[in-house]
Amino acid sequence: MYAHRALAVVALLSIAISSAWAEEQTVVVEVNYLINAVSESGCNFVRNGKEHTSSEAVDHLQMKARRGKRYYDTADEFIDRIASKSSWSGKPYQIQCDGQPAVTAADWFTRVLTEYRANSEEA
Repeated sequence: MYAHRALAVVALLSIAISSAWAEEQTVVVEVNYLINAVSESGCNFVRNGKEHTSSEAVDHLQMKARRGKRYYDTADEFIDRIASKSSWSGKPYQIQCDGQPAVTAADWFTRVLTEYRANSEEA
């Protein structure tokens, strides 16, 4: 009887750990997708009033993602807490793509993440 309970506890713990690991991997994949989308966009990233290339933006976002990991558990929180505004000034980041008006990074990242998730569900 005791062995069956122990086995059940081990099975439940395994499921919980697997689920937590899968969620963590989803966050990593989605955040990396967002950062890669900046790289592939060729858009300028406006931070504290200064324009940066997409390559510079990627470097900055990767650094913030690494250093700020304790502040987000989901890609949505990454957008809200890390990728959308300056932690120094509080000013929102903007993304400026050729021939289009600048948009807030929050709006741009949210659109990209929504499209990614929709395409992932279809696959």
